[in-house]
Amino acid sequence: MYECIIIGGGIAGLQAAIQLGRYHHRVLVIDANNGRSTLCRAYHNVLGWPDGVSGEKLRAIGRKQAEQFGVHFADDEVIAAEKKGNVFVLFGKSGNTYESERLLFATGVKDRIPPIPNLIPCLGTSIYVCPDCDGYEVTNKKVIVLGAGTVGANMAITLLYWTNDIIYINHDGEELSATWQKQLQAKGIRYFREPIASVLIKEGPEFSGVRLQNGNEIFAERGFIAFGHNKVNTDLAKQLGVERLENKHIPTNPRTKQTNVPNIWAAGDIGVHSEQVTIAMGEGAQAAIWIHKSIVEQR
Repeated sequence: MYECIIIGGGIAGLQAAIQLGRYHHRVLVIDANNGRSTLCRAYHNVLGWPDGVSGEKLRAIGRKQAEQFGVHFADDEVIAAEKKGNVFVLFGKSGNTYESERLLFATGVKDRIPPIPNLIPCLGTSIYVCPDCDGYEVTNKKVIVLGAGTVGANMAITLLYWTNDIIYINHDGEELSATWQKQLQAKGIRYFREPIASVLIKEGPEFSGVRLQNGNEIFAERGFIAFGHNKVNTDLAKQLGVERLENKHIPTNPRTKQTNVPNIWAAGDIGVHSEQVTIAMGEGAQAAIWIHKSIVEQR
């Protein structure tokens, strides 16, 4: 029996684990190892890492740090959950079950990334996802937005804050309306609706453009993706009665990060805010402090 189980071993979950471990609590982190932070090759807006740090490195450091404080880890995916009395019972894909009096959901968001060759190796270093995190990286550079429908069009317009040299390639979305196309044209954004066959890369690997399905090649210095229909991983929380908004994100108490269900907290990208690694870190620590208070009150 654990005092708290953290579902999700990304940035929010690890920060919470470190904080709870330092309180000497019995904590388990269940990690499916398939979150956003497993893909990003470099975060550039994190305090203390001026040259960037990969999600993989942050996760490795964070796990080692949490383990030093006695936190346990299970590499598993929770596929079902129920409550029996005051205890939450979690069922893993491995066949294992886990029990705890408290839960912290840090299950994150999974981006829809089509299987375009050479795209993943460039994520975080020359192809980006979040303009708030990495818009700075494309300042005055030639940029291709690899996207779908109006989601990609909106991204292209957003990036005009940093550069005026933008191409939008609508890979697999519906054709833009004439109004949208006129808007892009008026802003100097070139528009193509054609599936992308592959990302072109230089040594590094570094993004250098795309090859379209029709064989044409378009060159640029940086890329941004905006395919839409990202999955917010809150279906498991719903099984336990946790409130979700229409967009599947979880509202929480702004002070404690507790959900509408007693003894269930939520932190990170599943919350209602900008999806950023630094915010996930802060929320993980914030939730952990109030989980600690709950444990102390029970004792």
